[in-house]
Amino acid sequence: MERPVPGHGYGFPKSRRLTSAVEFRFVFEDACRSSDPWLTVLARPNNRAHARLGLALSRKQIRKAVDRNRIKRLVRESFRLRQAELGAVDYVVMARSPATAASSAILLRALEKHWLRLTRRCSASSSP
Repeated sequence: MERPVPGHGYGFPKSRRLTSAVEFRFVFEDACRSSDPWLTVLARPNNRAHARLGLALSRKQIRKAVDRNRIKRLVRESFRLRQAELGAVDYVVMARSPATAASSAILLRALEKHWLRLTRRCSASSSP
């Protein structure tokens, strides 16, 4: 596995996460939305210099903790590797029940499409 070069921003520090209810509410209020059978990703431009990620995986949709944790790991890893290209946007990822049966490769491909789609949509909507 290829290791990132130190100092090139491949980490996932707390500053890159949505942590409070206020931050999540900000995204939910007026979001660009991208959905597929497995995931729904919401995005909203922020006033920071980098992208941030929030995860909203409910126990009602994904029953087993092991499944929720696997999906969270995949989302965080995909975001970590793409964060430099995602711009100044806050993202919230929500999973649907079929995501538990999907392979990791399918979920990673789906996330790539969501990142591309939302980066384009949000940058277009934030332009005057």
